[in-house]
Amino acid sequence: MNLSRILIVVSLLSLAAPSWAHDVEEDTGPEGPWSGKARLSYLGTSGNTDTTNMGGAFEIQYVADKWTHMFNASAIKASEDNDTTAEAFTAGWKSERQLTEYNFLFGRLDWRKDRFSGYDTQFSQTVGYGHRLIDTERHTLNGELGFGARQSELADGTDESETILTGGLYYKWQLSDTAEFTQDLLVEAGDENTYTMSKTAISATLVGDLALVASYTIKNNSDVPAGTEKTDTFTALSLEYAF
Repeated sequence: MNLSRILIVVSLLSLAAPSWAHDVEEDTGPEGPWSGKARLSYLGTSGNTDTTNMGGAFEIQYVADKWTHMFNASAIKASEDNDTTAEAFTAGWKSERQLTEYNFLFGRLDWRKDRFSGYDTQFSQTVGYGHRLIDTERHTLNGELGFGARQSELADGTDESETILTGGLYYKWQLSDTAEFTQDLLVEAGDENTYTMSKTAISATLVGDLALVASYTIKNNSDVPAGTEKTDTFTALSLEYAF
């Protein structure tokens, strides 16, 4: 299933979702400091070629006064005729300290392991400044700039340690009460390698706290060992539960 078909399916569901959602009584009680999401995706085909694609993701957030703390983790695995063709894991922590309504400081830790990217593991530690560039009822856009360090282990056993500059843009468009579009872009630039990640997603509420999410992720490393592709892409259709 390619990205265009997935987006068409979710777009149609986003139009129908309001009527489904209104059939479910919502909890109007006060929200606590904790919130989170859990996501699961699976796609299997059989016949001339047997393929299996599985993925999972978990996010949790804690808000206390001017502080926001976020943790996330994800896993992706794909196989074709019992041979693994993709295997990637990520984990991250981010803390934000609000300065004003539109300005904040942040610190983040990002760990990535990708069997087929040319980099076995990458671990970065960064701090920086963020600003709310757009803040309307339907649209929000945050921009971030920072610096830090990154330690990497290449698939050929080589180790790298370098200082990095980071930049990020995080956009959300609230299409309706039950559907939203998001676009995230992260860049980590160092002397040895520049890592870029772009994630596009559209989600539609199915019923209650359950949503259907279509996403397309692009990951690129500017310098990789010979014989390794610089860019990996991941397309997923997932069920997401918010809590």
